[in-house]
Amino acid sequence: MNIKRTGGHVICTVKNETTVPFLSFPMLEDTGVTIHGFSTRLGGVSRDHLTSMNLSFSRGDKEENVRENFRRIGESIGFSCENLVFSDQTHTTNVRVITVEDRGKGFVKQRDYSDIDGTITNVPGLVLSTFYADCVPLFFVDPVKKAIGLSHSGWKGTVGKIGRVTVEKMTAEYGSDPKDIFAAIGPSICQDCYEVSEDVILQFRENYDPALWDSLFYKKANGKYQLNLWKANESVFLEAGIIKEHISITDICTCCNPEILYSHRASQGKRGNLAAFLALKTAPKQL
Repeated sequence: MNIKRTGGHVICTVKNETTVPFLSFPMLEDTGVTIHGFSTRLGGVSRDHLTSMNLSFSRGDKEENVRENFRRIGESIGFSCENLVFSDQTHTTNVRVITVEDRGKGFVKQRDYSDIDGTITNVPGLVLSTFYADCVPLFFVDPVKKAIGLSHSGWKGTVGKIGRVTVEKMTAEYGSDPKDIFAAIGPSICQDCYEVSEDVILQFRENYDPALWDSLFYKKANGKYQLNLWKANESVFLEAGIIKEHISITDICTCCNPEILYSHRASQGKRGNLAAFLALKTAPKQL
């Protein structure tokens, strides 16, 4: 798989490249308590502009195609689809505690919640699932308290610092110490590809320390700005108390890799959805 990377070091690794590929973070794997992955657009059965691993029921795809795609990516990463729990993303900073009663919501049964961009759980086997086509996936793993979080952070979620909200929720619900949490910023749009208008930047100026502004955005000759969502979310992690050594930042831009990853900007809206998955490992069965 020929991925264009933004840095000199490989941060996201490719798994199962010859069958149903997905991206993962070695740092999260090394905690030993989770399975996780971020899908590509390869290895599925969807067609045309949705080719081929579309993981959305709301992009005009056939339901049977989407369900087969979930089955394939689940088999590749190592989870069962009946354990999926979907978000309901509307660019909020709302984070929901996921319990065993939520198992299957969004995939095998209807959700009874709305406006949820972040989820946390301490229940082994439940698979937190969030969806993307340029926005930023945020992974959180606390190997001490055995708790996890997965949040969707577009520019609105980043302005509202959903990453900090997620950490605070894990602390309140599970007693997590931010210093124990390992966090990753997943594949998403890079600064070079992400042009925004001044009204967006005004909100970042209001919510972020002026000392960070030069690293977060710069103004172009056309009056627009290039925004660095990766750097912004890293600063949110640090503000939340996560230590720098526990932070992994993607080296893969969705917009730079439109043949491998869905990008809303690169496709001008004609695309499917990628997905991030995160679950606590279940204890092995005793013989």
